[in-house]
Amino acid sequence: MEIFEVAKDKLGLDSKRYTTLLVVCSVALPVSLMILIMYQNQLFPLTGGLAKAEKSRNVAALNVDSKNDSSPPAIIPDGRLHNGNLPPRFGNGTSSKNNSLPHTRGTDKQLNGTLAPGFWIESGSRNGSFGNETSSKNNSLPHTSGPDEKQLNGTLAPGFQKESDSRNYSENGSLLNTSRPNVKQLNETLDPGFRKESGSRNDSSQGNRMPDEKLLDGLLAPGFDERSCASRYQSFLFRKTSLHKPSSYLLSKLRRYEDIHKRWGPHSKSYNKALKRLRSSHDSRGGCKYIVWIPSNGLGNRMLSMAATFLYALLTNRVLLVNHKSDMANLFCEPFLNTSWLLPEDFPLRNHHFGSSKHRYAHSFGSMLNKSITNTSMEPPEPYLDLNLALGGYDQLAFCDENQALLQKIPWLILLSDQYFVPSLFMISSFNREISKLFPEKETVFYHLGHYLFHPSNQVWGLITRFYQAYLAKADERIGLQIRVYHDKTTPFQTVMDQILDCVLKEKLLPEVADTQEPAPPSRNQTSKAILITSLYSEYYENMKNMYWTRPTVTGEAISVYQPSHEAYQHFGDNMHNMKAWADIYLLSLCDVLVTSTWSTFGYVAHGLAGLKSWIWRMGSKNPACQRAISMEPCCHFPLSYDCKTRVEVNAATLVPNTMHCEDRKNGLKTV
Repeated sequence: MEIFEVAKDKLGLDSKRYTTLLVVCSVALPVSLMILIMYQNQLFPLTGGLAKAEKSRNVAALNVDSKNDSSPPAIIPDGRLHNGNLPPRFGNGTSSKNNSLPHTRGTDKQLNGTLAPGFWIESGSRNGSFGNETSSKNNSLPHTSGPDEKQLNGTLAPGFQKESDSRNYSENGSLLNTSRPNVKQLNETLDPGFRKESGSRNDSSQGNRMPDEKLLDGLLAPGFDERSCASRYQSFLFRKTSLHKPSSYLLSKLRRYEDIHKRWGPHSKSYNKALKRLRSSHDSRGGCKYIVWIPSNGLGNRMLSMAATFLYALLTNRVLLVNHKSDMANLFCEPFLNTSWLLPEDFPLRNHHFGSSKHRYAHSFGSMLNKSITNTSMEPPEPYLDLNLALGGYDQLAFCDENQALLQKIPWLILLSDQYFVPSLFMISSFNREISKLFPEKETVFYHLGHYLFHPSNQVWGLITRFYQAYLAKADERIGLQIRVYHDKTTPFQTVMDQILDCVLKEKLLPEVADTQEPAPPSRNQTSKAILITSLYSEYYENMKNMYWTRPTVTGEAISVYQPSHEAYQHFGDNMHNMKAWADIYLLSLCDVLVTSTWSTFGYVAHGLAGLKSWIWRMGSKNPACQRAISMEPCCHFPLSYDCKTRVEVNAATLVPNTMHCEDRKNGLKTV
């Protein structure tokens, strides 16, 4: 006390003032020390609403006031709510600019024990830079570490899982180029109708570059107007990740063809020049070469034939032009960028030539052979020839090696076919080598060419997507049944129905029904299957729907049955009929399992686009009722069965390796 008295006397302070100064100093000193400690630690964990400095950076609990978070709530796909209890707009996936709480690096275990699923902080969320050593002078929003992604994805509902492509910010506030999410995982989590488009605006990693999935692993060329053909860049959203990748050689060949088609296509200078020579019947060797496709029979036959004709165009450096009649209007989008594959209306042979079989034969390749014009050194008599590859005959000899040299000299080939004649192309040695390079997996020829060429128009795509999202999207498994009856008057309905059921039940494709009509006990783990039936008739749909409606399944599975259309009979020349048929084919190709009918080109296209080996229902056969296809390639019903070297009729399957007779047609041929 004497010391304080001396200090008091020296300072000349009275007792009251001295006491006040002493109290102020005693308060200011601890506060200053506390501020110094806080500044060094740069961490303000909040517990119970009070700020306390801690030596450890681990946070035991984090109370977040949701009122301070103004960012929009995360969107959860329908049917994917966590345990079915969370409302669709519960929680928030990202923190907003107004959220001043920094993302601390608490342990995953502590966070998992304290935070509700809707409040996980994503690694790319906007966190304030206050008190962070990595923050820049301009107070940019840094990318702070968050809970372990693997643990998060294991505990959160799909709608709340942490995305690896969330927005990350650099020191100057710009978006960092981060890796996009694993599309395979997203596809396994979300319904196809809700899958995240990795090329969408929310994907900061892509910029203006389209992802491989959207371009089907490079099969499709970028640059098309997406509004004019929505299906081209949306189809991948409705399919599982493909295991069949196009070869780099096929991709380069397609890009080269696209360039040729653009330079030689309709109304180009090269096309007009070739057309002038065609009208004047002058030979135009050395210039552009074309193959004009003419339709025959139903839509399935036409699509198979177009794909085979396009492959021939690729192999021979010709431009493919298709003569789509009025019944094929608005079925497909244009497959080639900045040009058209449609044969112009003013093509000189369209009116008087295409409809006359007599005129076609007079100018056919077979007619030339009959006249013994087989010497490859001879000049072709005209600048065009007709090729009829529909049923057989002398025109089939075009698949002989020695005859290809003559065909190469002819600038215009007019091809009529309803067949998938790809197996016959393997008989030409030079083509065999080239096709093997284009398609190392030989059973993927139609799969790749079909996805490259055939994109549903917007009108057809609307039919497809509306039906799929309304009835098929949420099923755990989709089973497609394509039922084609060729002689309905002589084939009883019940006979067909019994054979179909015998197939799907024996092969365990669908569950059997119980003998009782009592309801099955409810189950949270119940799985669902959707059956898609395509047929000209509605009786099969009604029968199967009633079977699964009136009795429970022995497995407890929920079964739903749907049929998009039933036209009663095949309408030739009807555009709307073909639109519905194309929609039916495409919907079948979106199924996980397929049962198709014997000899049906409709079914061939469906399982070819699906990339599936379908179960083929063998009409009239009881043991077995159906057989699994060995290859997903379509069947050529009328292949070349002539040995060009020995000039004798032979078994077609012995002429070319990697081919076999079709399961549903003894004399047919398919690639395996």
